Amino acid sequence: MVTPWNNAPERFPDRHVRELWLARSPLRGRKAASVPFLTSAWRTAVPVSEKYDWVLASSHLFAHHIKPRGPSHDAPKLVYAYTPARYIWTPEMDKRGSHAAARLGSALLRPIDRRRAHEATSVAGISEFVKKRIEATWDRPAVVVYPPVETTLLQSVSDWRTELSGQELALLETLPTNFILGASRFIPYKRLDLVIEAGEYAGIPVVLAGSGPESRRLEAQGEAASVPVFIVDNPSSAMLYALYQAAAVFVFPPVEDFGIMPVEAMALGTPVVANMLGGSAETVVEGVSGIHFAGLEGDRIGEAIVGALTLSSADCRRESARFSRESFNINFSAWMGSALNGGSSATPGAHAVARSNARDLNADR
Repeated sequence: MVTPWNNAPERFPDRHVRELWLARSPLRGRKAASVPFLTSAWRTAVPVSEKYDWVLASSHLFAHHIKPRGPSHDAPKLVYAYTPARYIWTPEMDKRGSHAAARLGSALLRPIDRRRAHEATSVAGISEFVKKRIEATWDRPAVVVYPPVETTLLQSVSDWRTELSGQELALLETLPTNFILGASRFIPYKRLDLVIEAGEYAGIPVVLAGSGPESRRLEAQGEAASVPVFIVDNPSSAMLYALYQAAAVFVFPPVEDFGIMPVEAMALGTPVVANMLGGSAETVVEGVSGIHFAGLEGDRIGEAIVGALTLSSADCRRESARFSRESFNINFSAWMGSALNGGSSATPGAHAVARSNARDLNADR
């Protein structure tokens, strides 16, 4: 496995992880500053002396630029893409691409990025939403392989309150018996302010779970709201799962490339109100596991909440199975087998994995 830098070696204890030369420079850990150097660094990531039968790039930025060399020069390259880099291709979706220097750099990087995406034998995106972006920006076809969500783990505990500490359980018991839940990092584009507005429209108390720079603003908005608003700061995984189970509806306003949290809520039987744009348009089935809304207005979301209250917990749990780790393993193996072996799911031989380490499958939280 090759990664720019490996700051969490415990995540891959059984893998030999090689870092790019950037890890041995002052650029280690500096994501933005390292961007101009990543395209060339990935080209030399595979040693000339090593032989691989295939290369897999797990990429949200430039990992797909990896170039097999030497005896591996003709090895197939497969790309699992979280997205073409937003701040290069769609700066309106990522403020990091809005500065003058970033815009100039993006203009230079786009043709290189597109050309190297065309080196891949096959590309898979994490959603239809991302697939369309791949086709529009990289100008090449792609398939969809949804990422794994730990639905089996979530459903292995019938009542997550039993996994809480005494302090967490006491906090949970102070919350209303009927509430809507919003959860994520407390940052502007997650739009948790709309969860409060929607709760006011529906006349239902609101619980927000998470932490981040928006905390004080959300607290002030909650204090002024016409319904009770409770903030659970930096919840543990068990506490988050218990909140999913206790909530009447999970509300998810942002436009995400996939969106893990709505699927987690569904797995625990909670209907979801989500944006009709982005990955949640695919994961949440209208009128079955949730309700979609158009536009970022609290009253529209509030109307969707009223509709979601009538949905079946059993239907929500059933729909989440499409995104289980077991389903991912089957679909991912089928994609690789089709790309490498003309349909066989077997992928034998030595291989290299290039992985962007600045993003993982929980980044949507």
